[in-house]
Amino acid sequence: MLPALLIIDIQRDYFPGGRHPLVGPDAAADAAARVLAWHRERGGPVIHVRHASPAGGGFLEVGTDGAEIDPRVAPTADESVIVKHAPNSFLGTDLQERLRALGDRPLLVVGMMTSMCVDATVRAALDLGHDVTVVGDACAAPDLAHDGVEVEGRAVHAAFLAALGGAGATIETSATVVGATA
Repeated sequence: MLPALLIIDIQRDYFPGGRHPLVGPDAAADAAARVLAWHRERGGPVIHVRHASPAGGGFLEVGTDGAEIDPRVAPTADESVIVKHAPNSFLGTDLQERLRALGDRPLLVVGMMTSMCVDATVRAALDLGHDVTVVGDACAAPDLAHDGVEVEGRAVHAAFLAALGGAGATIETSATVVGATA
């Protein structure tokens, strides 16, 4: 059984010129687009998640160009789109019910930000008993800082993927995923 592909928040504000650009978002979106095309060719279910912040939220604000899903991974008319207002895609949405309706398939996750919404959603999915694979190169993270220590986005991304792997998720590359047979 093909997994359900969950595409989390690949929205314009995360790209150069947006309100909260990440490190390597174009490469991540290209990898996500390859996984999406591969998945669609096989007839696998796709669920898009779109974050909607209220006006004044800083980025991904409702009604702005930055809140729009990147065209490389835009949903088709027959694909589900869930609008969320928190990092965890399950919180306040019907994502769990939609996944149950699909037969509780494994999840294949791509998206942004590795350190926030991908992390929160994957951890919730694991807590709910889902089998989760994260496509690491189809995700991106920002540079962060804490207590005077600057952490480059690549290191943030790697640390969160390592933590998710340690929590029970499988971490794969897009090349491995699209090279797999259905």
